[in-house]
Amino acid sequence: MPHQTVVPTLRYDDANEAIRWLNEAFGITEHFVVRDEAGRVEHAQLAWRGSIVMLGDSKDDVHNLPYRHGSISMTAESAEQVDETFARAVAAGAKVIQPLTDTDYGSHAFTVADYEGNHWHLGTYDPFVSQEQ
Repeated sequence: MPHQTVVPTLRYDDANEAIRWLNEAFGITEHFVVRDEAGRVEHAQLAWRGSIVMLGDSKDDVHNLPYRHGSISMTAESAEQVDETFARAVAAGAKVIQPLTDTDYGSHAFTVADYEGNHWHLGTYDPFVSQEQ
């Protein structure tokens, strides 16, 4: 599998809540998290199936990343994992943007928005695997 060379990064009003919610909704886990003395997330690396997404608390300084609204696309192991994760995300309060669907390009997928409006897409399409049969 190729090494991940593009790492999506998001900012949240409350990154600790984002970490909790992403774990509940998708099973995304903490890989590495740095918090300041007040407990705010300075930098977090969250893991899912060998990939990393980074996030942190939004700040008022000019050197920080912008926040709202991003879009993350993830590749599932199977259609069953897509179905199970869709149910999990909806139960966690995700807003459905695109319900479970089978696409013209062969993916079984959905898109939901988290509680701050970032879009999370999960499907069986894998851009690293040739789609030619």
